[in-house]
Amino acid sequence: MTKLYAIYGASGCGRSLMPVARQQLAREHDTSEIVFIDDALTQQSFVNGHRAINYSIFKAEPAAEKAVLIAIANSHIREKLAHQLELDGISLWSVQADNSVIMDEAQIAAGAALSPFVTVTSNIKIGKCFHANLYSYVEHDCVIGDFVTFAPGVKCNGNIHIEDHAYIGAGAMIKQGTPDQPLVIGRGAIVGMGAVVTKNVPAGVTVVGNPAHIVEQK
Repeated sequence: MTKLYAIYGASGCGRSLMPVARQQLAREHDTSEIVFIDDALTQQSFVNGHRAINYSIFKAEPAAEKAVLIAIANSHIREKLAHQLELDGISLWSVQADNSVIMDEAQIAAGAALSPFVTVTSNIKIGKCFHANLYSYVEHDCVIGDFVTFAPGVKCNGNIHIEDHAYIGAGAMIKQGTPDQPLVIGRGAIVGMGAVVTKNVPAGVTVVGNPAHIVEQK
């Protein structure tokens, strides 16, 4: 029996990553099937030419090995699904676009989605289920936690620590830290679209603007 790969999520994120996944298998000369997993389905359907099935059907499919890329924007749902996959003995799958760039000593945990034109430079550590959308980059000596999301065009400069579940909005720029004092984006923080982050962002807050400032809850 062959391998079976899946993109978990058939919405915009999943449909955008499917061509990237196909490219990767072609690059590896792997002819295995890739399906979509969509839990809203009660029976098999087709999305962009690929079979779409719910998770129960996927689990029942005969295959020697199964691997799944979780293409769900909500990081807490990504974490829940990753835990379920682990319980079911199904591997997290990492997908990298043909024209993405990964340099020296970059450690990227399982389940990463690196879209076209993403660059990860040298001496970087990234946790599991990282999403890096189009034209994002991670510069040298950064540490990124689990279930972090970069929207398109994020500029993450050197010596930055981003904690679990942080979301960095489209076009945001994060100022470079220093080796002895990295700039820190706290756990679950949200950096708004186009924000320019010049100092540490506390856990759980939302920052917007240039320079980025905390949005006070009403």
